[in-house]
Amino acid sequence: MPYLDELDASARALASVNTIVNHEGHLCGYNTDYIAVRQLLETHGLSAELGFILRGSGGMAKAVAGALADAGFRTGTILARNVTTGAELAKRYGCRWCQELGDARADLLINVTPIGMAGSPDSNALAFEPDAVRQAKAVFDVVAMPPETPLIRVARAEGKTVVTGDEVIALQAAEQFALYTGVRPSEAQIRRASEHARAV
Repeated sequence: MPYLDELDASARALASVNTIVNHEGHLCGYNTDYIAVRQLLETHGLSAELGFILRGSGGMAKAVAGALADAGFRTGTILARNVTTGAELAKRYGCRWCQELGDARADLLINVTPIGMAGSPDSNALAFEPDAVRQAKAVFDVVAMPPETPLIRVARAEGKTVVTGDEVIALQAAEQFALYTGVRPSEAQIRRASEHARAV
């Protein structure tokens, strides 16, 4: 970041960059994960009145927490075993922090950990207990592979609003494509590209 000439609002909000665009020698940094999450909160109609529990405290968790805060979400808990990063993330966004879920419940559950990811030791595990899912209104899992994680499958079966990781990865990639080429794909093109990626 110190080597960049400019930071987009998305990168400034998080002090984190995942995309650099070279405008004839002028380097500008963006965070397309943040941009994708902000879009998905809107398109899925997730009200800022919902209390949330965000599981995780890494780079992607920071992008999600920042997007939630900027979208007006004010009541939340950061669930993270890492004392340093978990407590720091919670403090930055005015959230509660805890290491274990216990009896904590919320309307919106967000998994930003590898739990449920294909190939991980916890690929068949649930990021949140079934009872927490039952009591929630919406579930957001940023894990993209597989798109239907154990958490998403349970949430769908319970009739909850779901946001999947393949939606995140498709939108952030589309944003990168637009930044690099100046051409913005249509929603139909993004959907077809996402479907193709899942089928490969």
